[in-house]
Order: sequence, then C-alpha cells, then structure tokens
Amino acid sequence: MNTKSRVAYIVLGLALMLAAVGLVITAGAQSGQGNIAGRVNFQGKPPQLRPIVMDKDPVCVSEQSGAVLPQDGRVNANGTLPNAFVYVSKGASASSAPMAAPVTMAQKGCEYVPHVLGILVGQKLVVQSDDPTTHNIHVMPKEGRDWNVSQQPGSRPVTTRFSHAEIMVPVHCNVHPWMEAYIGVVTNPYFAVTGDDGSFTIKGVPPGDYTLSIWTATFGTQEKQVTVRAGETSTADFTFEAK
Repeated sequence: MNTKSRVAYIVLGLALMLAAVGLVITAGAQSGQGNIAGRVNFQGKPPQLRPIVMDKDPVCVSEQSGAVLPQDGRVNANGTLPNAFVYVSKGASASSAPMAAPVTMAQKGCEYVPHVLGILVGQKLVVQSDDPTTHNIHVMPKEGRDWNVSQQPGSRPVTTRFSHAEIMVPVHCNVHPWMEAYIGVVTNPYFAVTGDDGSFTIKGVPPGDYTLSIWTATFGTQEKQVTVRAGETSTADFTFEAK
C-alpha cells in the first residue's frame, strides 16, 4: 500500500470514529431526558354546535366545500378533545436555548390554522393568508402591545413577537367575526396541542417533578403533578365533563 492510500485509510478511520462518538453522545443526551404523554378525554353529551354562517363574505363561502362547525366545543369521534393546550407550568426553567424557528399561523378558508398553538416568549409569529379576501388580524394580549393589522389578498406575511408569557392570547379577525384562535405564550418549550385523537406528547423533558397544566376554550382548565425520569415516558391523562 502506498503512502497516499495509507493516509486515506487513516482519514477514513478517524471520520468513522468521530461519527461513532457523536452517536454515543447523542444517545446519552436522549437517554438523560424523558417524555410526558397522555390523552384528554371527555365524558357526557357533547355540545350541539351550529354551523358557522359565512354569508357576509361570498369568498369565504366559496372557499368551503360544506358546512363548517366551530372549533371551540368540539369533541372527537373517540370521545376525546382536540385543541387542548398542554404545558409544563411549574418546575421548568425558562428556555436558554437558541430561539426556535418562527411559528406560522395561516388564514385558510376564512379560518385560523391552527386554531390553537404554542410559542415561546420572544419567538417570531408569522401570520400568512391563503385567502383571496381581506383579513384583519387582531391579537389581544392582556399584557404587552395590542396588535391589529389588515392583510390584503396576496400580501406578504406579517410578523409579531410576544414579550410576556400568557395563557391564552386570543386572536380575532375584525372583518370575519367567527374567525378565532388562541396562542399559548410560554417560557419553556415543554408544551403540546391535542389533535383528532386527543393525545399529546411532550418530548425531551429533563428529569424532575413538574406541574402539568391544560387549557381548553370551552371546558375549563386542569392541572396535575407528574414526575419525569430519564429515558422513560410518564403518562398524564385528563378527563373533562360536559357542563
């Protein structure tokens, strides 16, 4: 084997060794954290939801293929709740990690998508419109600046940030009064929003004892204590009852 070949093999060996070390470090970091998972259940008779009347704007009607029901008060087919905001409210330190990528909220079919979202204090919120009609985004935190801006069809996305934590910040469209959304502004990244199966998973939580809180627009709030252990998934289920 000539000198050039020996050097190439040595370089390749070093690269493979470094890659292996990186995998070990990554695995160690993951095993040093845990997860919180659960489901948000509902008991009783679900609310009777009336279809949203969008006749005020023919464009909104044309963007929908049928009747549209409100998001608030919905119950999934499996007896669970969507749009529940679950978050670690006590026990976690404020995030010191580099700021995460922007969070996007879209206006699509004259609805806010997603209906409920979470964001860190200082993280950028980007609001875009996919609708060929004018919207007015009205963000109303109890603390901080009230944010109200119109968005024309085809215009660029608009952005904002939140300077204070708040559960929850309501969002309305002054042009289309049925358009509503809610934003959970938090100081740590340990949060989730339930979907069509009512489940949630909060990953990468350091070991420790925490207060896990949950917010719903219609059925109220709850909290419970949860202990997270390294390399394990702690279960935390919630149940709300019909009012």
